[in-house]
Amino acid sequence: MNRNSEKFTLAGHAGSMEGLLDFPADTPRGIALVAHPHPLYGGTMDNKVTQTLARSFVALGYVVARINFRGVGASEGVHDHGAGETDDMQLLYQHMVGLYPGLPVALSGFSFGTFVQSKLQERLAAAGTPVERLALIGSAAGKWAMADIPADSILIHGELDDTIPLSAVFDWARPQDIPVIVIPGADHFFHRKLNHIKNLVIALWHGDKPAIAADDH
Repeated sequence: MNRNSEKFTLAGHAGSMEGLLDFPADTPRGIALVAHPHPLYGGTMDNKVTQTLARSFVALGYVVARINFRGVGASEGVHDHGAGETDDMQLLYQHMVGLYPGLPVALSGFSFGTFVQSKLQERLAAAGTPVERLALIGSAAGKWAMADIPADSILIHGELDDTIPLSAVFDWARPQDIPVIVIPGADHFFHRKLNHIKNLVIALWHGDKPAIAADDH
């Protein structure tokens, strides 16, 4: 934890949740919630990809909030297959919006965390409070029932991911007409490719989805 980070605890549905805030150098322009990979396979809020996402959003001027899911670190409760984790992430959303009213909220996640964030954005959109944008890294498509996501979402996946095959991500993204950014040579955990994630998220965050001309035939 660096000097621009602060630990916190938050009351969750299954008990206390352990969290971490990362602050930008200047007044925050938005809030980013970052979700970590599968807790039963060692996923924590300190995962390298999760940390990279947090640093990316701090560089973009966001205050970043992440929690350890149930049963991880000092967070109480037991793994709830995504449903309870989405409930807890929604509590984090409500907490952060209370602390920083009026700021746009971004969601990001890695692996299992992309499933949680896809479900959270679906809930928030249905409630009339859609998030600013999503950045999903190593999408859990094919392993978890991902919700459909907005057209301007950023999807980044590793070419050599053998945990969540690239083909499964294409199968999920294709009906939604959402581009998938592929990092050549990257495995599921993006070993030696983390800077690619940070550079892409920062470069693409404020960009619009490219316009595609209609087929004349």
